[in-house]
Amino acid sequence: MTALILDGKALAQKTETELAERVKAIQAASGSTPILATILVGDDPASATYVKMKGNACARIGMDSLKVELPNDTTTEQLLAKIHELNQNPNVHGILLQHPVPSQIDERACFDAIALNKDVDGVTCLGFGRMAMGEHAYGCATPKGIMRLLEAYNIPLAGKHAVVVGRSPILGKPMALMLLNANATVTICHSKTQNLEEHIKRADIVVGAVGKPEFIKAEWIKDGAVVVDAGYHPGGVGDIELGPLAERAAAITPVPGGVGPMTINTLIYQTVDAGEKSLVNK
Repeated sequence: MTALILDGKALAQKTETELAERVKAIQAASGSTPILATILVGDDPASATYVKMKGNACARIGMDSLKVELPNDTTTEQLLAKIHELNQNPNVHGILLQHPVPSQIDERACFDAIALNKDVDGVTCLGFGRMAMGEHAYGCATPKGIMRLLEAYNIPLAGKHAVVVGRSPILGKPMALMLLNANATVTICHSKTQNLEEHIKRADIVVGAVGKPEFIKAEWIKDGAVVVDAGYHPGGVGDIELGPLAERAAAITPVPGGVGPMTINTLIYQTVDAGEKSLVNK
C-alpha cells in the first residue's frame, strides 16, 4: 500500500482562504478586525522567528496582530501586569505568550493569567480542564491542529487504539485527551515506559511527540497504522523514522509540511473564532 499523505500545508492554505472570508464578514458586521496579541520576552532568535511567522499568518487573512516585546530581565510581576492589561483590552481577542520565557519568570503563573476567552493557544490549566471534560475551550494549538488534520482526511478514530509517545503539557497530554474524547482507546508512553516497542506495535494510530529525532523506529509500527509525527529537527526529520513507512502505513504526516503548518493555522483559526464571539455577538 502507498500511505495517504496528510498534507498540513495544503489544509492550512485552504483554511486561510476560508478564514479571510470570515474576517471580512466580521469587519462587515462589526466594523472591527480580530486582533491577536503576541508577547515575546527576551531575545531568543527562534522565538522571535515563531512570533514573526504568527504575525505573517494574521496578515495573510486580513487579521491584525499586536506585538508586545519585553526585555530579557522582565519579572513575573511585570509580565502578569502586561497580560492583565491585554485581558482588559476589548480590542484584543487572542493572547499568545511565546514559550519559553526567561528562567526568572514563573511561566505557568503567566500562562494561567490569560483570560479563558482569549486563550487561543490553549495553554491555561482552566482551558485544559474544560477541554478534558468535553466543555468549550480552545485546544492547545499543535494537538488541536492534529485533530483538525485527521478530521479533514476522514481518519476514523472511534474504537481505534492510539499510542501517544510524549506527555508534555502542551502536546502529549492534551493530544491523548482529545483522542480519548473522540472515542479512541489511548495509551500514553513516555521516557519511563517499559517495553515501548511493544506498545507501539499494537497501535492503530501512533503520535510521535517525544522531541528526539527518529526515536520511534519504522519497524515498531504495524502495517496499516496512521502515523502522526509532531517532531521537527535539523535535517528535516521528525520523531518517527518515516521513510520506510511510505509503503506500509495507511497514512502519514510528512516532515516538514504535516503537523507544523497546522499549529500556527490553528492558533489563527481559534483567534478568528474568538473574534467572532466577541465582535459579532455583542
